[in-house]
Amino acid sequence: MEHFGAVSLIPTAVVLAVAIATRRPVESLIAGAIVGFVILAPSDPLTAFTDGMVAVMQNETVGWIILVCALFGSLITLLVRVGAAGRFGDAASEHIRSRGGALAVTWLLGLVVFIDDYLNVLAVSSSVKRFTDRHRVSREMLAYVVDSTAAPVCILVPISTWAAFFAGLLEDTGWAEPGRGLALYADAIPYMLYAWIAVAMAVLVGIGLVPALGPMRKAERRARETGQVVPPGIEEAALEGDIDAAAAERAHPWHFVLPIVTLVAATWLLDLDILKGVVVALCLTLAMVVGTRLLRVGAALDTAMAGVLTMIVPLATVFGGFLLKEVNDGLGLTAYLIETVEPLMTPRLLPAVTFLTMSFVAFATASFWGIFAVAIPIVLPLADSVGAEMPLVIGALISASAFGSHACFYGDSTVLAARGAGCGVVEHALTQLPYALFAAALAAGGFLVLA
Repeated sequence: MEHFGAVSLIPTAVVLAVAIATRRPVESLIAGAIVGFVILAPSDPLTAFTDGMVAVMQNETVGWIILVCALFGSLITLLVRVGAAGRFGDAASEHIRSRGGALAVTWLLGLVVFIDDYLNVLAVSSSVKRFTDRHRVSREMLAYVVDSTAAPVCILVPISTWAAFFAGLLEDTGWAEPGRGLALYADAIPYMLYAWIAVAMAVLVGIGLVPALGPMRKAERRARETGQVVPPGIEEAALEGDIDAAAAERAHPWHFVLPIVTLVAATWLLDLDILKGVVVALCLTLAMVVGTRLLRVGAALDTAMAGVLTMIVPLATVFGGFLLKEVNDGLGLTAYLIETVEPLMTPRLLPAVTFLTMSFVAFATASFWGIFAVAIPIVLPLADSVGAEMPLVIGALISASAFGSHACFYGDSTVLAARGAGCGVVEHALTQLPYALFAAALAAGGFLVLA
């Protein structure tokens, strides 16, 4: 595969530098993409840039994300507007006596909602903010715990959207016989070390057995000492408008529980299709809030439309991430990195090198599914040729996907976790990064030992 060599690293480096300097993720991604298009088409970068934007908008995955996020915005905004999320939070908080308890409950809810990472981060964050705020948990910490039980939990459960995708990919590429992809995926679950470590670390940090590190320590001190849970300089980035006081008086916890249970059940029953699940849940929620007279028809529809608007910034960030992926694909970033580390691919080193290399690719490209359609036909034949244990290598590949989703600040799951928790995207990414890197280091060491 052709590539631009080390030059292909420049756009991602620009994105990271601008994001850290300005804390503006959308603008950072656009800046990196523009630099990339200049490299790709120096004679006419403007045409390359506009063609790239059109290509992203024609991408089926981008269209799917826009629909899912917009409908989620409507659903969560409705539940918050009528006071249902607050009622659920109040009911749950009656049994919570400490900050550690609040975060432990958040972690447990993340384990329960394992079907899809979007569903996880938005449903859990909207349901727990009430009692985490009461116990002075910083929104950065809330976003970290919620994000750590999103993709990392989804890949460990063989009946999630992530498992369905990767199992299908193993069959499509010929590494599993038709109908046996999920069995091969299940064989690799014990070796998905990053996910196991990230999930365990989240609860240990939440209950205080692992200390707050770096920027997270500063955020937690601010929340405890001043009661300011939202990062300074960040407007309340919640998925909600004003709560309707009259509706909130009549709301019950079941007004929140029923739509969420419906969402999970519908997604599960409809072939793990989260888009169909959220459509069913939104229709039920609209009927519920109107039928129980929490809102009039016009107010309910207006609230649902307002919910779509709350997702504009997250969707702009995801669009920027896909635009950067378009650039990185053109520059051949994945091929360059795999070719660079190929001499290190011995049976003992291959799982660890695969994990570290593909973690960087996933982080740089914000592609946690699609990029592995490119990597599997390269990495797995190499693993087979050197006699490496196939479930271990597959576990390393999927661990890299989980790391990318967990750590990349312009990845969809990270953006939605920040949005749902009411925290800035860059603030969430920077406070979470030390834990993600520590978990990645432990996972890399584990792959060396297991190989």
